[in-house]
Amino acid sequence: MALIGRLVVIFIGFLAACFVGGMIVVGALLFPEFSDLGAGPVDEGVVDILLGFGFIFVSGFALVPAMVIAAITEALYIRSALVYAVGGGLVGLACYLGLVPFHSDTLQFEGIVRRHLEIMTGAGIVAGVVYWLIAGRNAGAWRNPPLPSNSRRDAR
Repeated sequence: MALIGRLVVIFIGFLAACFVGGMIVVGALLFPEFSDLGAGPVDEGVVDILLGFGFIFVSGFALVPAMVIAAITEALYIRSALVYAVGGGLVGLACYLGLVPFHSDTLQFEGIVRRHLEIMTGAGIVAGVVYWLIAGRNAGAWRNPPLPSNSRRDAR
């Protein structure tokens, strides 16, 4: 039963991390538009739609790498916030590099935009910390046996 509860917590942590990562990606990519004072007010409905698409985009690309990191940290009882931040940064980096064309003859990625790489890596770091806040602080705790009860207290 503890494993099922832990899987629910991991799922909720992943969803929250993807939502925060999507917010960062959308906000950072739209920042030049937001900073233009002549553009006028921004329609809130458009921002809501973009946040939804950002969430779907981040969660779709980050699912498999995030599952691998979650499985490793659960198996090895890793509870350090730094590990989750670095893991999130690696997931963000992998998500971005998965979208960039790779030239197999020169073994190089073609068309890397440094700003986009930084945005995705930074969003991954923040998403990793959010995941740690929700699920990572208790990684592997479901495997611990319950504490034995006090026999004197039970005898009364």
